[in-house]
Amino acid sequence: MTASSAFLTDRYELTMLDAALLAGTHDRECVFEAFTRRLPEGRRYGILAGTGRLLALIEQFRFGEPELEWLRENGVVRDATLDWLADYRFSGTISGYREGEVYFPGSPFLVVDAPFAEGVILETLILSVFNYDSAVASAAARMVTAANGRPVAEMGSRRANERSAVAAARAAFIAGFSATSNLEAGRTWGVPTMGTAAHAFTLLHDSEEEAFRAQVDAFGPSTTLLVDTFDVEKAIELAVRVAGPGLGAVRLDSGDLPNLVRQVRAQLDSLGATSTRITVTNDLDEFTIAALSASPVDSYGVGTSVVTGSGSPASGMVYKLVAHRSHDGDGDWVPVAKKSDGKASVGGRKHPVRRLDAKGRAVAEAIHIVEHGATVHDNGRDLLVPLVTAGDVHREHLGASGTAAAREHRERAMAELPDQAFRVGRGDAVLPTIYV
Repeated sequence: MTASSAFLTDRYELTMLDAALLAGTHDRECVFEAFTRRLPEGRRYGILAGTGRLLALIEQFRFGEPELEWLRENGVVRDATLDWLADYRFSGTISGYREGEVYFPGSPFLVVDAPFAEGVILETLILSVFNYDSAVASAAARMVTAANGRPVAEMGSRRANERSAVAAARAAFIAGFSATSNLEAGRTWGVPTMGTAAHAFTLLHDSEEEAFRAQVDAFGPSTTLLVDTFDVEKAIELAVRVAGPGLGAVRLDSGDLPNLVRQVRAQLDSLGATSTRITVTNDLDEFTIAALSASPVDSYGVGTSVVTGSGSPASGMVYKLVAHRSHDGDGDWVPVAKKSDGKASVGGRKHPVRRLDAKGRAVAEAIHIVEHGATVHDNGRDLLVPLVTAGDVHREHLGASGTAAAREHRERAMAELPDQAFRVGRGDAVLPTIYV
């Protein structure tokens, strides 16, 4: 039986539901929107990731007997609410950005149409998925840009929670990373996996030469040998002697990388290993990758920085009720908004459009506030697509194929951005968000 995702939530989602059921407002039709108020400081754009994971989790959002019994024993909600939860299946409609889309402040990347009770209890799940996955994808996209066409691999599993590690590998792949070290990400989401050996393998053997020979015997001369356990210069000479000039790659995990990489490249060439690649994996982020742009590096491996969002581990995303049906007899839609200082929201259903110039470059994020069912007339690119219709998830967003499609869409979406979006240095959001 598939594990329930219903407890991946905050208690107050269920206590709000409990009170709404008692008040009779639980079935009032509502519109919820998820958006970010601002990008992490200095960032010019964000990359949305997590949609495929979220939709699978919504399908698993069920309250079985173990969940109901725990709620009963701990007195979280009333018995009548337990009965309601026992039959819970999301029956509403969700539209949103395609996964991999570029996003900007104020634009709703997810719109949930559902009775209050059905929509509100998904809040924590929606935000926990998008806030983390998008933080990773946004940082990863900057690293891919800094690498300027050289492959970047995700290697951060040991720096993250075991579940987060899988999500991070998926998000980084969507953002353009070439592979991951995480096997579960490969099995579940179709992310290519890679990896050869760590320093422990060298230290296991009686000599570095014995370790290199064991690895070459197992994987052939095209393998990647880790050459900085002891003395890099001696290890390079030994690696080429053991594997021959057809050695696939050497990996550097420490040292003054700009100088060390140049020395290693010169030494490899002098030994006839002109096609042997150099990969570096030493606490890299988008800034150190950019600093290596003039060095003869062939590929990068990134760990801590990518799984922590390169200093911004959450995306500042929120989930707000923006409209509901009135209960005064006419059933009209009523816009609602929060007025708190620094946290004010904009009421009413919204339809985001990306406006493009004649060359197909993005120039603005236009947010239309619309009546329910109204048609938006704008020459820009509509950003919302169907994700869930009447409770049924659109299957093209799920699994490995959905992940691959998100990666492809991310590449197309980023190609629309103006050139200044790709500067690694600090800056403001590259597109303005305007309400029309």
